[in-house]
Amino acid sequence: MADEESLYPIEVVLRGTPISLQSKSSAHREAWKQRVRDATLSRREQVYQAALLDDRPLAVTIYYFPSDPMEGDIDNIVKPIVDAMKGVSYLDDRSVERIAAQKFEPEEDWQCVAPTEQLAFALDMEPPVIYIRVEDDLHWRRFQ
Repeated sequence: MADEESLYPIEVVLRGTPISLQSKSSAHREAWKQRVRDATLSRREQVYQAALLDDRPLAVTIYYFPSDPMEGDIDNIVKPIVDAMKGVSYLDDRSVERIAAQKFEPEEDWQCVAPTEQLAFALDMEPPVIYIRVEDDLHWRRFQ
């Protein structure tokens, strides 16, 4: 199928505070997952014409830029995001071999060197902002 493109990497930027896996409100959690799904689908349609999903190994990077110091744990925002992207960024989250999640709190001194266009877009937005990148580069399979 010569008309198919690779979907990866795909980068998604959302404004808002992510809902934790520990949220007491399943309605809020499901609404957040739908926002992630919708933003991912929108970005996918914007960038790729005919990309198909498959079961190749993937990595997911999540950067959270909160407006205030984060109250919860960074690991609790991961699963709702990864679950929301199922069927939109990958067939099944079993394809995800690596997840990196990091928060960049406003009072901390941090610097972004050579951001992608979408990451630069996220950095220019008023927090809170979530940046998500799904990629198929297997560099993480080489380690010391």
